[in-house]
Amino acid sequence: MDLSTTYLGLKLKNPLVAGAGPLSRDLDTLRHMEDAGISAAVLDSLFEEQIQHDAGELDHFLTHGGESFAEAVSYFPATSEFKKGPEEYLEYIAKAKAKVSIPIIASLNGVSAGGWMSYAKRMQEAGADAIELNIYYVPADPNLTASDIEAMYVEAVKAVKAAVTVPVAIKLSPYFTNMAYTARQLSDAGADGLVLFNRFYQPDIDLDSLEVVPNLVLSSPTEMRLPLRWIAILYGHVKSDLVGSSGIHRAEDVIKTLMAGASSVQVCSTLIVHGIKRASEILKGVEGWMAEHDYESVAQMKGSLSQQNCPEPAAFERANYMKVLQSYK
Repeated sequence: MDLSTTYLGLKLKNPLVAGAGPLSRDLDTLRHMEDAGISAAVLDSLFEEQIQHDAGELDHFLTHGGESFAEAVSYFPATSEFKKGPEEYLEYIAKAKAKVSIPIIASLNGVSAGGWMSYAKRMQEAGADAIELNIYYVPADPNLTASDIEAMYVEAVKAVKAAVTVPVAIKLSPYFTNMAYTARQLSDAGADGLVLFNRFYQPDIDLDSLEVVPNLVLSSPTEMRLPLRWIAILYGHVKSDLVGSSGIHRAEDVIKTLMAGASSVQVCSTLIVHGIKRASEILKGVEGWMAEHDYESVAQMKGSLSQQNCPEPAAFERANYMKVLQSYK
Protein backbone atom coordinates (compact mmCIF):
# COMPACT_ATOMS: atom_id res chain seq x y z
CA MET A 1 0.00 0.00 0.00
CA ASP A 2 1.59 3.25 -1.17
CA LEU A 3 0.31 6.28 0.74
CA SER A 4 3.05 8.59 -0.50
CA THR A 5 2.21 11.81 -2.31
CA THR A 6 3.91 14.96 -3.56
CA TYR A 7 2.90 18.38 -2.31
CA LEU A 8 4.72 21.59 -3.32
CA GLY A 9 7.41 19.40 -4.81
CA LEU A 10 7.98 17.83 -1.38
CA LYS A 11 7.88 14.05 -1.14
CA LEU A 12 5.49 13.14 1.68
CA LYS A 13 5.10 9.67 3.20
CA ASN A 14 1.32 10.17 3.24
CA PRO A 15 -1.17 12.98 2.50
CA LEU A 16 -1.83 13.93 6.16
CA VAL A 17 -0.37 17.38 6.96
CA ALA A 18 -0.79 19.18 10.29
CA GLY A 19 -2.42 22.54 9.58
CA ALA A 20 -1.34 25.76 11.26
CA GLY A 21 -2.59 25.87 14.82
CA PRO A 22 -1.69 25.68 18.49
CA LEU A 23 -0.33 22.13 18.29
CA SER A 24 2.57 23.22 16.09
CA ARG A 25 3.79 25.74 18.69
CA ASP A 26 5.49 23.10 20.81
CA LEU A 27 8.55 21.11 19.71
CA ASP A 28 7.66 17.98 21.66
CA THR A 29 4.16 18.04 20.17
CA LEU A 30 5.67 18.27 16.70
CA ARG A 31 7.66 15.12 17.43
CA HIS A 32 4.54 13.35 18.71
CA MET A 33 2.66 14.30 15.53
CA GLU A 34 5.49 12.92 13.41
CA ASP A 35 5.43 9.69 15.42
CA ALA A 36 1.65 9.47 14.87
CA GLY A 37 2.16 9.60 11.11
CA ILE A 38 1.84 13.29 10.22
CA SER A 39 3.88 13.77 7.03
CA ALA A 40 4.50 17.55 7.24
CA ALA A 41 3.62 20.39 9.58
CA VAL A 42 2.53 23.96 8.96
CA LEU A 43 3.73 26.10 11.84
CA ASP A 44 1.53 28.58 13.65
CA SER A 45 1.48 31.85 11.72
CA LEU A 46 3.80 34.81 12.03
CA PHE A 47 1.48 37.81 11.75
CA GLU A 48 2.02 41.08 9.92
CA GLU A 49 1.13 42.90 13.15
CA GLN A 50 3.94 41.15 15.00
CA ILE A 51 6.48 42.15 12.37
CA GLN A 52 5.25 45.74 12.30
CA HIS A 53 5.34 45.89 16.07
CA ASP A 54 8.88 44.55 16.10
CA ALA A 55 9.86 47.23 13.60
CA GLY A 56 8.12 49.95 15.59
CA GLU A 57 5.58 50.49 12.82
CA LEU A 58 2.43 49.28 14.51
CA ASP A 59 1.85 52.54 16.36
CA HIS A 60 0.56 54.13 13.17
CA PHE A 61 -2.03 51.40 12.68
CA LEU A 62 -3.11 51.54 16.31
CA THR A 63 -3.49 55.30 16.48
CA HIS A 64 -4.62 56.14 12.95
CA GLY A 65 -8.30 56.99 13.25
CA GLY A 66 -8.17 56.42 16.98
CA GLU A 67 -9.99 59.69 17.61
CA SER A 68 -12.98 58.17 15.84
CA PHE A 69 -12.72 54.57 17.04
CA ALA A 70 -10.81 54.67 20.29
CA GLU A 71 -11.72 51.09 21.11
CA ALA A 72 -10.03 49.86 17.92
CA VAL A 73 -6.74 49.35 19.74
CA SER A 74 -8.31 46.46 21.65
CA TYR A 75 -8.45 44.39 18.47
CA PHE A 76 -4.67 44.11 18.43
CA PRO A 77 -3.00 41.80 20.98
CA ALA A 78 -0.78 43.39 23.59
CA THR A 79 2.93 42.81 23.09
CA SER A 80 2.96 40.26 25.89
CA GLU A 81 0.25 38.23 24.13
CA PHE A 82 2.36 37.48 21.06
CA LYS A 83 3.48 33.87 21.51
CA LYS A 84 6.60 34.43 19.45
CA GLY A 85 8.12 37.61 18.08
CA PRO A 86 9.66 37.58 14.59
CA GLU A 87 13.13 36.60 15.79
CA GLU A 88 11.77 33.92 18.11
CA TYR A 89 9.68 32.56 15.23
CA LEU A 90 12.75 32.25 13.00
CA GLU A 91 14.63 30.50 15.80
CA TYR A 92 11.69 28.14 16.26
CA ILE A 93 11.85 27.11 12.59
CA ALA A 94 15.48 26.10 13.02
CA LYS A 95 14.67 24.19 16.23
CA ALA A 96 11.74 22.42 14.57
CA LYS A 97 13.94 21.34 11.67
CA ALA A 98 16.41 19.87 14.16
CA LYS A 99 13.65 18.14 16.15
CA VAL A 100 11.76 16.34 13.36
CA SER A 101 12.56 14.89 9.95
CA ILE A 102 9.24 15.80 8.26
CA PRO A 103 9.03 18.97 6.13
CA ILE A 104 8.36 22.17 8.05
CA ILE A 105 6.17 24.77 6.35
CA ALA A 106 6.33 28.29 7.79
CA SER A 107 3.16 30.39 7.77
CA LEU A 108 3.12 34.11 7.03
CA ASN A 109 -0.13 35.93 7.81
CA GLY A 110 -0.86 39.44 6.61
CA VAL A 111 -2.84 41.76 4.36
CA SER A 112 -0.99 44.78 3.03
CA ALA A 113 1.96 44.70 0.65
CA GLY A 114 5.10 45.80 2.46
CA GLY A 115 8.31 44.94 4.20
CA TRP A 116 6.74 42.19 6.27
CA MET A 117 6.83 39.98 3.18
CA SER A 118 10.62 40.03 3.33
CA TYR A 119 10.29 37.66 6.27
CA ALA A 120 9.50 34.91 3.79
CA LYS A 121 13.16 34.98 2.78
CA ARG A 122 14.25 34.89 6.40
CA MET A 123 11.97 31.91 6.98
CA GLN A 124 13.67 30.10 4.13
CA GLU A 125 17.09 30.98 5.53
CA ALA A 126 15.99 29.61 8.92
CA GLY A 127 15.30 26.25 7.28
CA ALA A 128 11.63 26.27 6.23
CA ASP A 129 10.94 23.77 3.45
CA ALA A 130 8.07 25.89 2.10
CA ILE A 131 6.03 29.00 2.89
CA GLU A 132 2.28 29.13 3.37
CA LEU A 133 0.99 32.63 2.71
CA ASN A 134 -2.19 33.26 4.68
CA ILE A 135 -3.97 36.43 3.57
CA TYR A 136 -6.58 36.82 6.28
CA TYR A 137 -8.62 39.67 4.88
CA VAL A 138 -12.29 40.56 5.28
CA PRO A 139 -13.21 42.97 2.42
CA ALA A 140 -15.43 45.39 4.32
CA ASP A 141 -14.56 48.54 2.34
CA PRO A 142 -17.48 49.30 -0.04
CA ASN A 143 -15.13 51.32 -2.25
CA LEU A 144 -12.88 48.33 -2.92
CA THR A 145 -13.75 46.35 -6.05
CA ALA A 146 -13.47 42.62 -6.53
CA SER A 147 -10.69 43.26 -9.04
CA ASP A 148 -8.78 45.30 -6.44
CA ILE A 149 -8.98 42.45 -3.94
CA GLU A 150 -7.91 39.82 -6.45
CA ALA A 151 -4.98 42.02 -7.53
CA MET A 152 -3.89 42.32 -3.88
CA TYR A 153 -3.71 38.53 -3.57
CA VAL A 154 -1.85 38.14 -6.85
CA GLU A 155 0.70 40.81 -5.95
CA ALA A 156 1.28 39.18 -2.57
CA VAL A 157 2.06 35.85 -4.23
CA LYS A 158 4.39 37.50 -6.74
CA ALA A 159 6.22 39.40 -3.97
CA VAL A 160 6.82 36.30 -1.87
CA LYS A 161 7.79 34.18 -4.88
CA ALA A 162 10.33 36.82 -5.85
CA ALA A 163 11.88 36.68 -2.38
CA VAL A 164 12.32 32.91 -1.97
CA THR A 165 13.28 29.81 -3.89
CA VAL A 166 11.32 27.35 -1.73
CA PRO A 167 7.74 26.52 -2.77
CA VAL A 168 4.95 28.92 -1.83
CA ALA A 169 1.34 27.98 -1.10
CA ILE A 170 -1.47 30.45 -0.54
CA LYS A 171 -4.32 29.76 1.86
CA LEU A 172 -7.49 31.21 0.38
CA SER A 173 -10.85 32.30 1.64
CA PRO A 174 -13.89 31.04 -0.29
CA TYR A 175 -15.28 34.56 -0.72
CA PHE A 176 -14.43 35.40 -4.30
CA THR A 177 -16.89 36.33 -7.03
CA ASN A 178 -15.32 33.75 -9.34
CA MET A 179 -13.20 31.30 -7.39
CA ALA A 180 -12.09 29.45 -10.52
CA TYR A 181 -10.80 32.64 -12.16
CA THR A 182 -9.01 33.79 -9.01
CA ALA A 183 -7.42 30.38 -8.51
CA ARG A 184 -6.15 30.44 -12.10
CA GLN A 185 -4.70 33.95 -11.58
CA LEU A 186 -2.86 32.88 -8.43
CA SER A 187 -1.58 29.72 -10.06
CA ASP A 188 -0.31 31.69 -13.05
CA ALA A 189 1.33 34.16 -10.64
CA GLY A 190 3.47 31.33 -9.32
CA ALA A 191 1.57 29.82 -6.39
CA ASP A 192 2.84 26.26 -6.03
CA GLY A 193 -0.15 25.27 -3.90
CA LEU A 194 -3.68 26.46 -3.16
CA VAL A 195 -4.99 25.62 0.31
CA LEU A 196 -8.81 25.51 0.32
CA PHE A 197 -10.04 27.04 2.57
CA ASN A 198 -9.17 29.47 5.32
CA ARG A 199 -11.69 29.64 8.17
CA PHE A 200 -12.61 33.19 9.12
CA TYR A 201 -13.45 33.26 12.80
CA GLN A 202 -16.69 35.20 13.18
CA PRO A 203 -17.18 37.73 15.99
CA ASP A 204 -19.95 37.46 18.54
CA ILE A 205 -21.77 39.94 20.81
CA ASP A 206 -21.56 39.63 24.57
CA LEU A 207 -25.00 40.70 25.80
CA ASP A 208 -23.73 41.31 29.35
CA SER A 209 -20.86 43.63 28.48
CA LEU A 210 -22.43 44.80 25.18
CA GLU A 211 -19.13 44.28 23.45
CA VAL A 212 -18.08 42.57 20.25
CA VAL A 213 -15.94 39.61 21.29
CA PRO A 214 -13.94 36.91 19.47
CA ASN A 215 -15.53 33.48 19.29
CA LEU A 216 -13.43 30.45 18.41
CA VAL A 217 -15.34 27.44 17.13
CA LEU A 218 -13.44 24.40 15.87
CA SER A 219 -14.36 22.98 12.48
CA SER A 220 -16.87 20.18 11.97
CA PRO A 221 -16.87 17.47 9.27
CA THR A 222 -19.70 19.17 7.37
CA GLU A 223 -17.34 22.03 6.50
CA MET A 224 -15.27 19.83 4.20
CA ARG A 225 -18.04 19.94 1.56
CA LEU A 226 -17.00 23.41 0.40
CA PRO A 227 -13.31 22.63 -0.23
CA LEU A 228 -14.37 19.26 -1.67
CA ARG A 229 -16.47 20.98 -4.34
CA TRP A 230 -13.84 23.51 -5.35
CA ILE A 231 -10.96 21.04 -5.38
CA ALA A 232 -13.02 18.85 -7.72
CA ILE A 233 -13.81 21.81 -9.98
CA LEU A 234 -10.26 23.18 -10.06
CA TYR A 235 -8.46 19.86 -10.54
CA GLY A 236 -6.86 19.80 -13.97
CA HIS A 237 -7.48 23.51 -14.56
CA VAL A 238 -4.68 24.99 -12.44
CA LYS A 239 -0.99 24.13 -12.25
CA SER A 240 -0.87 24.49 -8.46
CA ASP A 241 -1.24 21.57 -6.07
CA LEU A 242 -4.62 21.57 -4.33
CA VAL A 243 -4.94 21.00 -0.60
CA GLY A 244 -8.08 20.32 1.41
CA SER A 245 -8.42 22.24 4.65
CA SER A 246 -11.40 22.81 7.00
CA GLY A 247 -13.54 19.97 8.25
CA ILE A 248 -11.09 17.10 7.59
CA HIS A 249 -11.79 14.94 10.63
CA ARG A 250 -12.06 11.31 9.48
CA ALA A 251 -10.50 8.81 7.11
CA GLU A 252 -13.56 9.16 4.87
CA ASP A 253 -12.94 12.91 4.59
CA VAL A 254 -9.34 12.33 3.52
CA ILE A 255 -10.35 9.75 0.89
CA LYS A 256 -13.06 11.98 -0.60
CA THR A 257 -10.77 15.00 -0.76
CA LEU A 258 -8.02 13.02 -2.49
CA MET A 259 -10.48 11.60 -4.99
CA ALA A 260 -11.70 15.11 -5.71
CA GLY A 261 -8.14 16.04 -6.70
CA ALA A 262 -6.19 17.11 -3.63
CA SER A 263 -2.49 16.30 -3.28
CA SER A 264 -2.78 16.37 0.51
CA VAL A 265 -5.09 17.42 3.32
CA GLN A 266 -4.55 19.54 6.40
CA VAL A 267 -5.86 18.45 9.79
CA CYS A 268 -6.03 20.52 12.93
CA SER A 269 -9.33 20.57 14.83
CA THR A 270 -9.65 16.78 14.88
CA LEU A 271 -6.21 16.48 16.51
CA ILE A 272 -7.19 19.06 19.12
CA VAL A 273 -10.48 17.30 19.90
CA HIS A 274 -9.38 13.66 19.75
CA GLY A 275 -5.67 13.91 20.49
CA ILE A 276 -2.64 13.42 18.30
CA LYS A 277 -3.28 9.66 18.10
CA ARG A 278 -6.13 10.59 15.79
CA ALA A 279 -3.63 10.95 12.95
CA SER A 280 -2.63 7.28 13.10
CA GLU A 281 -6.30 6.27 13.34
CA ILE A 282 -7.12 8.26 10.20
CA LEU A 283 -4.22 6.75 8.27
CA LYS A 284 -5.20 3.26 9.35
CA GLY A 285 -8.73 3.96 8.14
CA VAL A 286 -7.47 5.19 4.77
CA GLU A 287 -5.32 2.08 4.34
CA GLY A 288 -8.24 -0.18 5.28
CA TRP A 289 -10.56 1.47 2.76
CA MET A 290 -7.96 1.30 0.01
CA ALA A 291 -7.35 -2.40 0.64
CA GLU A 292 -11.07 -3.13 0.65
CA HIS A 293 -11.59 -1.29 -2.64
CA ASP A 294 -8.44 -2.51 -4.39
CA TYR A 295 -6.57 0.80 -4.50
CA GLU A 296 -2.81 0.37 -4.44
CA SER A 297 -1.73 4.01 -4.08
CA VAL A 298 -2.83 7.54 -3.30
CA ALA A 299 -1.74 8.49 -6.82
CA GLN A 300 -4.34 6.08 -8.20
CA MET A 301 -7.06 7.77 -6.13
CA LYS A 302 -6.09 11.38 -6.80
CA GLY A 303 -8.61 13.19 -8.98
CA SER A 304 -10.52 10.02 -9.86
CA LEU A 305 -13.78 11.72 -8.89
CA SER A 306 -12.90 15.27 -9.84
CA GLN A 307 -15.35 17.14 -12.02
CA GLN A 308 -13.46 16.23 -15.17
CA ASN A 309 -13.38 12.53 -14.29
CA CYS A 310 -16.64 11.81 -12.47
CA PRO A 311 -19.62 10.26 -14.31
CA GLU A 312 -21.83 13.30 -13.64
CA PRO A 313 -19.79 16.55 -13.76
CA ALA A 314 -22.87 18.73 -13.20
CA ALA A 315 -23.14 17.25 -9.71
CA PHE A 316 -20.51 19.76 -8.58
CA GLU A 317 -22.50 22.71 -9.94
CA ARG A 318 -26.04 24.09 -9.70
CA ALA A 319 -27.73 20.92 -10.99
CA ASN A 320 -26.89 19.42 -7.63
CA TYR A 321 -29.11 22.02 -5.95
CA MET A 322 -32.29 20.57 -7.50
CA LYS A 323 -31.30 17.02 -6.62
CA VAL A 324 -30.61 17.95 -3.02
CA LEU A 325 -34.04 19.55 -2.63
CA GLN A 326 -35.78 16.63 -4.29
CA SER A 327 -33.91 14.05 -2.22
CA TYR A 328 -34.70 15.62 1.16
CA LYS A 329 -37.20 13.62 3.22
